[in-house]
Amino acid sequence: MEMELLRTNLSKVRIPEPTNRIYKQECCISFDTPKSEGGLFVDMNTFLAFGKDYVGWNFEKTGNPVYLHIKQTKKPIPEDRPLKKPTLLAIALGFLLEFLRFLRFCLCFWFNFAQHSCIGVDGGFDNQELEYDETYNIVILPDYATFPFPSVALPEKVRLAVDAILIAEGAERKEQVASWTADKKQTSEYALTLKQIDNGVIVPPSGWKCAKCDKTDNLWLNLTDGMILCGRKLWDGSGGNNHAIDHYNETRYPLAVKLGTITSDLEGADVFSYPEDESVTDPLLAEHLAFFGIDFSSLKKTEMTQLKKNLTRIPTLTGTGFKKVDRTLNHLLDLGTQDLLISLLFGCNHASCLFNSFILFTVLHEPKFENGFDIAPADPTVDLNMQLTKLANGLLSGKYSVPAVQNDDAGNAVDSSQNAKQEGIRPRMFKAVIAASHPEFSTMRQQDALEFFLHLIDQVERINAGRPELDPGRSFKFGIEERLQCPSGKVAYNRRHDYILSLTIPLEKVTNKKELEEFNKFKAQKEADGMEISSDEIVRPRVPLSDCLNIFSAPEELQGFYSTALKGKTTAIKTAGLTSFPDYLVLHMRKFVMEAGWVPKKLDVYVDVDDVIDISHMRSKGLQPGEELLPEGGPGEQEESNKVLPNEDIVSQLASMGFNQLHCQKAAINTSNAGVEEAMNWLLSHMDDPDIDAPIQKDAGGNEVDPSKVATLVSFGFEEEIARKALKASGGDIEKATDWIFNPPASGPSDMDATSSSGPAVDATLPDGDGKYRLIGLVSHIGTSTQCGHYVAHVYKEGRWVIFNDDKVGVSKNPPKDMAYLYFYERIRN
Repeated sequence: MEMELLRTNLSKVRIPEPTNRIYKQECCISFDTPKSEGGLFVDMNTFLAFGKDYVGWNFEKTGNPVYLHIKQTKKPIPEDRPLKKPTLLAIALGFLLEFLRFLRFCLCFWFNFAQHSCIGVDGGFDNQELEYDETYNIVILPDYATFPFPSVALPEKVRLAVDAILIAEGAERKEQVASWTADKKQTSEYALTLKQIDNGVIVPPSGWKCAKCDKTDNLWLNLTDGMILCGRKLWDGSGGNNHAIDHYNETRYPLAVKLGTITSDLEGADVFSYPEDESVTDPLLAEHLAFFGIDFSSLKKTEMTQLKKNLTRIPTLTGTGFKKVDRTLNHLLDLGTQDLLISLLFGCNHASCLFNSFILFTVLHEPKFENGFDIAPADPTVDLNMQLTKLANGLLSGKYSVPAVQNDDAGNAVDSSQNAKQEGIRPRMFKAVIAASHPEFSTMRQQDALEFFLHLIDQVERINAGRPELDPGRSFKFGIEERLQCPSGKVAYNRRHDYILSLTIPLEKVTNKKELEEFNKFKAQKEADGMEISSDEIVRPRVPLSDCLNIFSAPEELQGFYSTALKGKTTAIKTAGLTSFPDYLVLHMRKFVMEAGWVPKKLDVYVDVDDVIDISHMRSKGLQPGEELLPEGGPGEQEESNKVLPNEDIVSQLASMGFNQLHCQKAAINTSNAGVEEAMNWLLSHMDDPDIDAPIQKDAGGNEVDPSKVATLVSFGFEEEIARKALKASGGDIEKATDWIFNPPASGPSDMDATSSSGPAVDATLPDGDGKYRLIGLVSHIGTSTQCGHYVAHVYKEGRWVIFNDDKVGVSKNPPKDMAYLYFYERIRN
């Protein structure tokens, strides 16, 4: 009777094709896995996975009744299992490699592989990973009728579908690998011209063995002569015996494909080019395989690619490295609230991983995700709203805030130890969605925390366009008003919205000048003696946060400002203030600057911050009684104000490097005098322009900009005309355009929109309140520049500071408040 029920629902069962994404390792709307108490249910029509609490929701939404239930149960560990004792060499390597992980300067993936190869191998540390038994059942909703798998009694279509699901690589794993391979493999120059030798070799579908030794794994098929040989020997003795590379050195046959990685999805095959010394793509791989009688459509994956093998070796290391940053730290096993138990978010050397912890903590505390399930699309894995809802529920529910192992093999309770590991959550689906629209964040390359914050806020704002009440990013949004006064005494007011308050660090305001002078003498003496200075001896400048805030509002000269009252360019005085105070105030310390040679440099400076600040004095006042606005300019005046003349300093510096004077002038004009670096970049990229030697036209500087980039800046809260001018000045680079807006060059913001409103400027659409704030979080950067380093985050929660370092969470007794790159303040509500 029950089998008949299954047969009547066969139309709802699909056999997956190679192009289908199959989720079988994590629920699409929770963080349940096959190891969870209720296991995981895979929809056999859509191939989406759901935990026990949500499979019914999916059934009601889609009407799909047939599911593959996957359940993993921990295997008992034999009492007589021998424990491996680490060798002294392995112990030394462990400490050394952990120190290198802490430094992680310009960390590359191959180093990551070498770094972890000694874990879990002979002579190394036995990771004692738990093993699991996996069981499968076919379940039909709504009554949860259950049929065991495998079973010959099941319809053939069901058996084929289940086999295909189990054999296929999970979409979750594919996305993890894709983030490491976002830098697309290059097509090998040898693939299109490869000459294959017809020597009668036919490669069987299985049973391979190295032609020169007894190795049966890590085998590579040379695509020229069909030789099957083992791969390289690794430094720890594992891997192959170098027979494949030796064969190349003898024959110079360039390409080889790893056997066991060939399936109907040829893009997943591991092809290596020896002369190019890297993994490549072979667009003719199907033909090259067919030459040796290989029918790739019938092959199944039996080996991991080198990249996936490396990913599985990346373990969780102990957290001694970040103690230097945190100064005093106690390991924290259970904080009681899941929002502080965030596991590895973006991967080991992704700079945003820890920053993300705090951003999501603040954003997700906003009660705006209650209707996420109601508006979920057919595929929740690609919907940002749904993934934010999933993440909010996962963080705030406390469901995943438990140690990974709570019982012994006999089922008896075991006390939690300081070394107990917690599974936490790994929001890979969220990462895939938020990074999909960004070419940088979709990779595992080093990123800037501020960039990620702005990107996250932008994406959240876009999905809630027209529904501001549902937008959690609105809690960070505030208004900025700039007042410009020309020598005529008349004024102009410009307004924009922003999410961060970017602050210059005034080094002239240091409070420890005497100590710095003594340190510089001490340093000079040490260097003269050929001795190095220890980190404990370094004295850094200290600047109060109050001075950084004051610099933001302080009057500043703005040269090249076109005054419609004086009908010419002049020097104006600019001041700035806030039109509203957000719920959460984000302070960005400009610690990265350009030094001589246009090399990015990080300022090695401490900023003394207070736990409570009051910025009430920074509220803008708007047009005041007795002030007179600058008159509106006519068409001719507007054209005059927009006309850019070359900055002589920029021109002379470029000319001194040997560039043509006319070319230098064009470079300065076309970058709106943004600086020598911008002008040189423009010059180098336009040297071959056919009109580079043509005389400068009167309308120079009127080049067009990309409308999509304009829209991106407008979404950040900038006015459209300001965005256009900034992009024009920065050569279309959004990051430089944003910096240009914050630091306008000598041409002045003459085309910014002016307002004639009187009295304090208030935007009713933005949150507002008192100017008193309490520090609740900070993000620190460890490293010397923007191109390398690591971010750690600290959150103030329940009366104590907590550090997030990758998947390490601990109580911080002395957080590095003076070293942060970003500060998060919450407005104190009366």
